[in-house]
Amino acid sequence: MLVWERPEPLDRPSPAPLSRDGIVRASIRLADADGLEAVSLRKVAAALNVGPMRLYGYIATKDELLDLMVDAVHAEIRPTGDGWREALCSLAEATRHAVHRHEWFADLIGGRPQLGPHTLASGEAVVAAMGGVDLDAAVPAIAAVNAYVIGAVRREITERRAERATGMDKRQWQATFGPYLERTFATGRFPALARVVRDGPHLDADQTFRAGLDLLLDGIEARIAH
Repeated sequence: MLVWERPEPLDRPSPAPLSRDGIVRASIRLADADGLEAVSLRKVAAALNVGPMRLYGYIATKDELLDLMVDAVHAEIRPTGDGWREALCSLAEATRHAVHRHEWFADLIGGRPQLGPHTLASGEAVVAAMGGVDLDAAVPAIAAVNAYVIGAVRREITERRAERATGMDKRQWQATFGPYLERTFATGRFPALARVVRDGPHLDADQTFRAGLDLLLDGIEARIAH
């Protein structure tokens, strides 16, 4: 029986009451503060002031705990809007905002579908918004938006982590490597790249995300219209 269907143990008198939801919330607090490496059943139990063995009545493995954490964050992702385009845009932006609140979430999304109730509710909202679109177009459209968001937010989080690791923000990094690029471009070997760097748009993270999303949605719209 999956954790979503497995009942919790009967509550018992204790100085530290316990619940599956409380375990998940404590785990998310640890991950938000110090990343996924800070989440273990022992550390979660310590945060809740209980013995580690008490957790096993609620969660069988760490993988189950991670699944529950991901599903809890999906409660923050509720696509809204009139029509499929607004719903897909809302899904993308809500997912990105959730990753910004919970950086570790970027490491766990993607791969096999998540099957928790909050995740299913989010998916239901998106599919329902595409009710007027043929499934042959709707299914790959949703998959394309999810793939775009996962790639975009992972790139953003990788940049954040690089800034912390090196102590250099984007502007400092550009100032450090800019002279090298100028010398390299001066050789004339990379004219297309030189034009992009010198004359292309220099968008911030929000603008880059939305521009890419708009291009993708425009393509989906053209496919649906066709």
